[in-house]
Amino acid sequence: GRVSKGAVRLLEGTGAVTGITIPQLLRASHAKPWAECESDVERLNVYNGFLLSAHLDALFDSGLISFDDSGLIIISSKLPTAELCQLGIDHKTSLRWIDNRHHPFLAWHREKVFLQ
Repeated sequence: GRVSKGAVRLLEGTGAVTGITIPQLLRASHAKPWAECESDVERLNVYNGFLLSAHLDALFDSGLISFDDSGLIIISSKLPTAELCQLGIDHKTSLRWIDNRHHPFLAWHREKVFLQ
């Protein structure tokens, strides 16, 4: 099948938010954790994943950030605002690329993982 630009970026090893390419600083992050997936097909679905820098991966996995359907960051009230600048995050931070096929996984993350 045809490979989308986003999947190519994921394969090229470019951070979905930061654009960094240093492999040691990037993590394959999943909106719906593998343990929660109902099948291997769901686990391996490229639209369940984002290549995030290590600090964004930790924040995403712990529910301190999520993303809306346009790719714009959603920041939990539990994340101290004084830390945002040091983390290189602001309310305009967003995924550099998003596809409609990410939406169900992001919705799951917002409902089950994100800390309001």
